[in-house]
Amino acid sequence: MDVKNAPNVTGERADLLAELAKARHFLRFTTRDLTDEQAGMRTTASELCLGGLVKHVTSCERGWVDFILEGPSAMGDFTQMTEEDFARRADEFKMLPGDTLAGVLDAYAEVARRTDELIPALPDLDAVHELPKAPWNTETHWSTRRVLLHIMAETAQHAGHADIIRESLDGAKSMG
Repeated sequence: MDVKNAPNVTGERADLLAELAKARHFLRFTTRDLTDEQAGMRTTASELCLGGLVKHVTSCERGWVDFILEGPSAMGDFTQMTEEDFARRADEFKMLPGDTLAGVLDAYAEVARRTDELIPALPDLDAVHELPKAPWNTETHWSTRRVLLHIMAETAQHAGHADIIRESLDGAKSMG
């Protein structure tokens, strides 16, 4: 979304959209000119790869936007996850057979479009939902604003991870 030219998007919502767009840009930019094989390569001690990071951020943004719209039922109860559930989540961080970088980036663009259309239309950024049950949650409730800030933080954090992975891959830098 071109926030500067979007009608009726001003103030806090324009700021949220602009910051999220910047973080997304840096994440996507790390994948420029890569092959599918390169997008799936691990270049550090971590299990992370560039394509997997984009897949993970896509899944996270989709899930948190569903949470904004539907509440905690959209995310499920993480305390009840099985080993199989955790294995499926781990696949978010990998380029699996059949995954392509173009496909991963297209899925991310679609999720971003949905979020960018939602933010201006939200009736109240102060609306609060109970957080889903998860062992890592130290709070019980988040506002819509807080969820959007979390999506931005998650995206920016993983853009930084991606920058390190890309530099380790071929020396290209995205953020410095």
